[in-house]
Amino acid sequence: MALADLRRDYDLAGLRRSDLDPDPIAQFKKWFDQLADVHSGGCLRKFLIGMYKRLLLLGEPQRLDVNAMTLATADKDGRPSARIVLLKGIDERGFIFFTNYGSRKARELAENPQAALVFYWGTLERQVCVTGRVSRISREESGAYFKTRPRGSRLAAWASDQSEVVADRSVLERKWKEQQAAFPGGEIPLPESWGGFALDPERIEFWQGRPNRLHDRFRYSRQPDRTWRIERLAP
Repeated sequence: MALADLRRDYDLAGLRRSDLDPDPIAQFKKWFDQLADVHSGGCLRKFLIGMYKRLLLLGEPQRLDVNAMTLATADKDGRPSARIVLLKGIDERGFIFFTNYGSRKARELAENPQAALVFYWGTLERQVCVTGRVSRISREESGAYFKTRPRGSRLAAWASDQSEVVADRSVLERKWKEQQAAFPGGEIPLPESWGGFALDPERIEFWQGRPNRLHDRFRYSRQPDRTWRIERLAP
């Protein structure tokens, strides 16, 4: 099949202005909880099971990275890059994720703290697009999260100089084993080069697929007094 022939229609649901919470963070949490419920076999999944059959999604794995998001950054010259990272928290500060502070994304955020996030939830025919300014969270909070990671992942944070060139995989495996020997048991401390960021949203758009490409799009824009203006956008 030619790429130009790959298409689908979107007719699972609609989105009205009256459906929206005045607070976009609350609205995001509502949508995220619905997605998590679908992929955990909850009531919403049962309600939509007939639609799943039609969309041939029954074979889709139930445990997906529901918190996966595209993070787009740009360097000081405006050259963009993007990658998938995992959302690890959301609160009044915004959207929280963790990474190596020496990575490409972290270096670009140091040069240009403006960034964008995109969540694509094809199961529910939805997208959420977020733009805002990114800043580091406290080392204490990063350390608390770091302790929750699997031991192997904590060792990898010490072993990997993220985004740096390596000769081959054996280099990474050797360095990981060296860190395993360095921390034979007990606590693995937080590396100086690793921690969290929070993206403070300035705009959040909620997109619901609709038939004939007449999608429902609503944009929240933060006002100077920190309230939110909600506007419908053309698809």
